[in-house]
Amino acid sequence: MASTPRIVIIGAGIVGTNVADELVARGWNNITVLDQGPLNMPGGSTSHAPGLVFQTNPSKTMTTFAKYTVEKLLSLSEDGVSCFNQVGGLELATTETRLADLKRKLGYAASWGIEGTILSPAECKELYPLLNDEDVLGGLHVPSDGLASAARAVQLLIRRTEAAGVTYLGSTTVTGIQQANRRVTGVETSEGVIPADIVISCGGFWGAKIGALIGMSVPLLPLAHQYVKTAPVPELKGRNELPNGATLPILRHQDQDLYYREHGERYGIGSYAHRPMPVDLEDLETFNPESVNEHNMPSRLDFTLEDFLPAWEASKQLLPGLAESEIEDGFNGIFSFTPDGGPLIGESRELDGFFVAEAVWVTHSAGVAKAVAELLTTGKSETDLGECDITRFEDVQLTPEYVSETSQQNFVEIYDVLHPLQPRLSPRNLRVSPFHARQKELGGFFLESGGWERPYWFEANAGLLKEMPTEWLPPARDAWAQMFSSPIAAAEAWKTRTAVAMYDMTPLKRLEVSGPGALKLLQELTTADLDKKPGAVTYTLLLDHAGGVRSDITVARLSEDRFQLGANGNIDTAYFTRAARHQTQSGSATDWVQVRDTTGGTCCIGLWGPLARDLVSGISEDDFSNDGLRYFRAKDVVIGGVPVTAMRLSYVGELGWELYTSAEYGQRLWDALWKAGQPFGVIAAGRAAFSSLRLEKGYRSWGADMTTEHDPFEAGLGFAVKMTKDSFIGKGALEGRTEEGSARRLRCLTIDDGRSIVLGKEPVYYTEQSVGYVTSAACGYTVAKPIAYAYLPATVSIGDSVEIEYFGRRIRATVTEDPLYDPKMTRLRG
Repeated sequence: MASTPRIVIIGAGIVGTNVADELVARGWNNITVLDQGPLNMPGGSTSHAPGLVFQTNPSKTMTTFAKYTVEKLLSLSEDGVSCFNQVGGLELATTETRLADLKRKLGYAASWGIEGTILSPAECKELYPLLNDEDVLGGLHVPSDGLASAARAVQLLIRRTEAAGVTYLGSTTVTGIQQANRRVTGVETSEGVIPADIVISCGGFWGAKIGALIGMSVPLLPLAHQYVKTAPVPELKGRNELPNGATLPILRHQDQDLYYREHGERYGIGSYAHRPMPVDLEDLETFNPESVNEHNMPSRLDFTLEDFLPAWEASKQLLPGLAESEIEDGFNGIFSFTPDGGPLIGESRELDGFFVAEAVWVTHSAGVAKAVAELLTTGKSETDLGECDITRFEDVQLTPEYVSETSQQNFVEIYDVLHPLQPRLSPRNLRVSPFHARQKELGGFFLESGGWERPYWFEANAGLLKEMPTEWLPPARDAWAQMFSSPIAAAEAWKTRTAVAMYDMTPLKRLEVSGPGALKLLQELTTADLDKKPGAVTYTLLLDHAGGVRSDITVARLSEDRFQLGANGNIDTAYFTRAARHQTQSGSATDWVQVRDTTGGTCCIGLWGPLARDLVSGISEDDFSNDGLRYFRAKDVVIGGVPVTAMRLSYVGELGWELYTSAEYGQRLWDALWKAGQPFGVIAAGRAAFSSLRLEKGYRSWGADMTTEHDPFEAGLGFAVKMTKDSFIGKGALEGRTEEGSARRLRCLTIDDGRSIVLGKEPVYYTEQSVGYVTSAACGYTVAKPIAYAYLPATVSIGDSVEIEYFGRRIRATVTEDPLYDPKMTRLRG
């Protein structure tokens, strides 16, 4: 008798079989795995994957996935031979830019708990004798990297899970997904209907086609990637077991978009140094399971030699022994790429019970499977999934045109050295605020996020650098920190602190929650007590059931049954929408609630600074004094003839308001404030100044300073939790926790030399041990020193000295009480 939900997994590759295995390990036993191909070789990306696992990644989440994959494949063995050959990894630098990037990557490794070493050219040669080290400037060696035997692992996982009761059906095509009341009920196949409570799509590059069965956009693009095997190489003769043995480290030559592994006496060479080759699934031959073999499978396309020839010449330069060999076999193998390069994980917002785990490479396969299994069995992944969540994309980012262009660009840039702020060049101007024309007139420098054009500083303010007091002048930055930065940001921060500035807050996600059940919904989902009079604005958190911070939001109660939420992105939209649907479906008429995304139809100006009240009072009859509009209150006003909802709050730590109006009135509101502000020295200010000012005030940024891996007390947000509330999601998990009792805390660090800038994710050392990593960082223009925040053990106290590793050098910093600016809130409260 089944004792767990009925699970159907679509796809028996490295992801699907690992998901089945992870579910079995957690006690779930009613599982069916389907694949359109034969189980011994399904014919997807797993069947031809070369298996190189380089773990280190700028993303903590992706590195965690890779680490677990290595651990699991090492433990998965047959006849004493594991499915992971831990030969180590060596990444080479042949340019100074790459060498610096490897030092930065070593910092990531230390931050995420991976051991590695920067090697000299001679040490690279010693480790890899077949290397021509003439052009090599250095390398990053990670001993725990290696080769995954993906196809073999799949077979062992199938056998292990079959023994535990999992049913596998090969040569079975999925033709539809059955549903009732917006919940999955079964999977239609070529062999009949399989009842299901939960369906997990692990179809790899077929994922978009599977998603289309329920009307779901799965934003991935199948792209072909070249891989060859050489004829026997004399230098490899007798070194390895045949046919696929390897003893040398896996090798990356990223300056030429190449990687290498041994196949016994042959080399395997993978290349991204060719044009993007998108694949239309409709163009693939009709799938015939009986014809699938090592050389004939849907994911293995004909080799295009002309695309590979430049890579072959570069390979012979790096590995001279290849000159005595030739290309024996090659193919263009299909892999999945996404608009931002990340995997797609989570539940569909269209259909409850339909989950995806797509665009997942072998490197991260077991880690992703573990996260999915945790999500299903406990409601929470131990690893934060924010940057992988399937609902993270905005609607414009789900269009076929956007997915195709950005995924192809990710293919081109896969091995490029990219700055953390580096924007895509195209597509741009997808979403612009009503103030965009005015911002361009002021020389706005725009970066892009979520499709929005966001000004970071304004060239019109360059002249302020000559007027600025000496103590406000920013320190000179190194070349890397200077990229996508400008000293103008210091001038904009100065004017915000001393006069008044206008910030475009339009890209902030805005949701309207309305209906008789609105308060009930919000009370259950948030940590604060929102049962307040209309006009109240509350900062609060969304937690998961384990107490992890899934988001932070502001909630303004505009009327008895209408609330405006300032959220963090589309993941929040999906979360509230799904919860509202469930409450409406399961409750009485008084539980009815609706969630609307109002972002595109509205706009917002943050008007902040000590002269903000003087400015606005000249163009409004409404009372903006403390008596008329207190801190964290909202009211409807008229400014310059424009109807506005004014909220008294500030993320820069100065007197002022967030001023919301309909998008159609946006430019008129901007112009009215701009004209009225001239006598007070008003400026337009950008995101760079905003980030500096928020860190000086100690305000946290979700996704960087806290995620689901942190609870409110660790993040210093215990004040936002009302434990006296009857209930809210996550309350039970927080019982007994305190900030003082937390094993780690988010701490403010100030840089001792007053000039060294870090950017985030760098490791932090205490008594020569890596104990944490930087979450957010900026130059604090008001306090005249760079600032960083980092999670540190509770044993590290205020006043202690730590070191931040930045491109291989240590920067001393001091743990400092926060906030650094206006700790008594006198500026904010006016």
